[in-house]
Amino acid sequence: MAHEPLATDKETLLDFFLSLDTPEGFRVELVEGEIVVTPPSDGDHEDYLSIIGRQVTRRSATDMQISGYKGLVLANVEDQPADHVIPDATIAPYALRLFRGAEPWMPSDGVAMVVEVTSSKPRNDRVAKRHAYARAAIPLYLLVDRGKSVVTLFSEPKGDDYLTTHSAPFGDPLPLPAPFSFDLETADFV
Repeated sequence: MAHEPLATDKETLLDFFLSLDTPEGFRVELVEGEIVVTPPSDGDHEDYLSIIGRQVTRRSATDMQISGYKGLVLANVEDQPADHVIPDATIAPYALRLFRGAEPWMPSDGVAMVVEVTSSKPRNDRVAKRHAYARAAIPLYLLVDRGKSVVTLFSEPKGDDYLTTHSAPFGDPLPLPAPFSFDLETADFV
């Protein structure tokens, strides 16, 4: 009599994660084998995202489409299930229409940039998610670090990190490369 194979630890973790009943407004992510629960964002968090979104849609050289809190399935760390992350903003060229018809958890192919604004677990945004985005070869990762009052652009993903980092203190512009090709103004972050 044939038996179904027993679930491995990573399969059990992924199944448990996918079956979670998350309270309304909370986000649950699986990053590097750790389940991370994030409470609803405060108004300042949303204000930063709004400022970035307005500039991206108005000033980018390429017409962009933005999705807030879109689930992405990313490459996994060895012996862990695939990362399931929910960036604060996921940005892709509008011509690709990546979000149309996408499943709740979609692959990151075609994503031009992800944006995170630090909140209750800044280390997750500063380290674990940066590595996850690099492993997925997402070209640009923009981190608005409220605790340090700095905005950082990570680019040139290789392996599990980015080779290039450009930072600007709140109030100074931060150049965004193609396909955006404009200076992100951060004066309103102050």
